[in-house]
Amino acid sequence: MTALVERAKRLLADGGYTVVLCRGDVTYTDTRRGVEPLLRWLDAATDVTGFAAADKVVGKAAAFLYLRLGVTAVYAGVISAPAYDLLLAHGVSVTYDTFVPAIRNRAGDGYCPMETVTLPLTDPIEAEAAIRKRWAELNTK
Repeated sequence: MTALVERAKRLLADGGYTVVLCRGDVTYTDTRRGVEPLLRWLDAATDVTGFAAADKVVGKAAAFLYLRLGVTAVYAGVISAPAYDLLLAHGVSVTYDTFVPAIRNRAGDGYCPMETVTLPLTDPIEAEAAIRKRWAELNTK
């Protein structure tokens, strides 16, 4: 799995992507921010079970979505403590560059709304529903 994580990490750095998923010869990439790429892969029923992921920022919401996708290894440029704890508790291998207490919002004046909505949650299915609800609220403004 380490080789896959390293390949995904290299593609993340060299390709200008926000997220990369790798397994064998199959690679998925995206340039959208936040949880949007993960939600799109879930919506498309993209089978990424057993894939390694490299992501610029992983908060607890993204961690829940990685669990729903079946990813088994995650590299994060930045990871929050709740995301790290959640992934480890579910047997996902985690590496990172920067560890933070929580993901900040894009304005830098509070926590990320996706991090906030998932902080009290423990169930990945319940978390996905909460993420989708919050996502819809944010995208209708």
